[in-house]
Amino acid sequence: MTNTKQAQPGHFYAIGIGPGASDLLTVRAVNIIASADIILSPQAAGSKQSLALTAIEPYLCGQKIKTINYQMKRDSQSTRDRWNRVAQEVLCDCAAGKSVAMITIGDPLIFATTSYLLKGLEAQMDKNKIQVIPGISAFQIAASRFHDALTLQEDRLMLMSATDLDAVEAALSSCETLVLYKSGGVINELLALLKKHQLLGDTQLVSCAEQGAGEQVIEDLSDFTPESMSYMTTMIIHCGRRNWF
Repeated sequence: MTNTKQAQPGHFYAIGIGPGASDLLTVRAVNIIASADIILSPQAAGSKQSLALTAIEPYLCGQKIKTINYQMKRDSQSTRDRWNRVAQEVLCDCAAGKSVAMITIGDPLIFATTSYLLKGLEAQMDKNKIQVIPGISAFQIAASRFHDALTLQEDRLMLMSATDLDAVEAALSSCETLVLYKSGGVINELLALLKKHQLLGDTQLVSCAEQGAGEQVIEDLSDFTPESMSYMTTMIIHCGRRNWF
């Protein structure tokens, strides 16, 4: 696969734009966004704006913007149907010689809606015309706030959703560092679990990273009393630190 500095006719690009700050996109992401014919911007149903679209505004210069609304719920069939319809639209645009780029917060392959679209495209499109451009993921931007290594030497790092609390508890004894996405909706349950395992002091939290005044950074959850928290809350649990130094 040949990577170019310009979006190519008939190609699809899945672009990770990082946490939502315009200056944290890669150079390749900026080049493709600026030269693409069509930009797909996912937006959760009920949301008034797209954080991803706001982040790329400095690089827009007349591209056609298509907003993709999607439901934030677990329904495998409706999810597949929705993204299969989007895939058919992308296939039509690419067949007409257009370059299409879908932007997503974080990375396109880590808890991203883009993965559903990629699945629908791969069965019907030349893989050489599909490119994935990585972006800074939530666990990376969260860790950067603390200057604290996620892994050293043989340490194991696990990434998972916080929504299955039984799976979270099992993971605490399976790695040295556990990163939990989507922590905001179950924050009180997580705090109770961490207290049970005496890990509050070894847990860090970042909510709404790079989103201005809304960003919240907590280095030690021992005395943390949460209010309502954003869906975009990431927790880093150092559950098996080893003294490599």
